[in-house]
Amino acid sequence: QLQLVESGGGLVRPGGSLSLSCVASGFSLDDYGVGWFRQAPGKGREGVSCMSWRGAVTNDADSVKGRFTISRGNAKNTVYLQLNSLKPDDTAVYYCAVGYRHTCATLLPSTFGSWGQGTQVTVSS
Repeated sequence: QLQLVESGGGLVRPGGSLSLSCVASGFSLDDYGVGWFRQAPGKGREGVSCMSWRGAVTNDADSVKGRFTISRGNAKNTVYLQLNSLKPDDTAVYYCAVGYRHTCATLLPSTFGSWGQGTQVTVSS
């Protein structure tokens, strides 16, 4: 059974950092592009960052460029999202998702097929 589990969220002050993890089970991430998304209260789900299925391409939303970094871990079924210089506007539930052989040419949520349950990130003083 394909499953994605996010972790690492929490409460952090503006300017702080967090590291989110997405662990896949029941399948190998080798053939999947992995995306990170977020959804703030009352807003739609927004694409944040993506790594293509061969890891050659990353794509970041303008709002997080230079602050967030996506990477694959040494444990092959783990993908991380490093969040630096956090702002109150980054407060949201963060989700990871996968798309089979996804190239990350787009961050549209509808192009990803399987989703985790999300982890809450709150940025507040």
